[in-house]
Amino acid sequence: MAITVIGTGPAVESLSQRLNWLRAGVLGANDGIVSTAGLVVGVAGATTDSVALLIAGLAGMVAGALSMAGGEYVSVSSQRDSEFAAIRQQQAELHADPEGKLRQLADHYAERGLSQELARQVALELSEHAALDAHAQVFLNLDAEERVSPWAAAQASLLAFLAGSVIPLVAIVFSPLAVRLPLTVASVLAALIVTGLVSARLGGARPTRAIVRNVVVGSLAMGLTYAVGWFVGQQL
Repeated sequence: MAITVIGTGPAVESLSQRLNWLRAGVLGANDGIVSTAGLVVGVAGATTDSVALLIAGLAGMVAGALSMAGGEYVSVSSQRDSEFAAIRQQQAELHADPEGKLRQLADHYAERGLSQELARQVALELSEHAALDAHAQVFLNLDAEERVSPWAAAQASLLAFLAGSVIPLVAIVFSPLAVRLPLTVASVLAALIVTGLVSARLGGARPTRAIVRNVVVGSLAMGLTYAVGWFVGQQL
């Protein structure tokens, strides 16, 4: 019985991999918008100094982007390590008891409604072609040859966070003082509507709930940080 060995070469990017870095990108952009907006609005509650706002915003942008990228890298790396460990376990079981694993695969298809004869024939043909891949897909819901890239997810998070951070930072630093806060709030809420819509589309969910959730969270973040900044500014 042939056993497919886990390869070490580069793998072709799959749909799930593309969705992985797209998800990381959308979450990164959303976090960049909310966290930077909360930071600069909070500072704006204490001071109208554009230089102070710019410094605070840039510092928050860089720190947040690096933190987001690092967290995404660690998370995806841990997921990949767990998946590889599960696949290697399947590989070891196939090597130790190929006939038992064949019966296990046949039983799986028989439980799905196939006759015992047909279920064994399907399991036999799949195992002769790629035993490890067949068992990984059926029992682990994994592709034995797929590689989830932590670097791609980290890069997508970092760039998306930076892109999202630019929106509140530019709005609050370069707007006239008289309309600085309302223009920043409007820009942030518009951006959050877009990220909510995109995240809902990627997840196949209704956009209304995701948009409302984004807007509420962003509004609370800006409102609370502005209140804190204003209170601290009054004490100085």
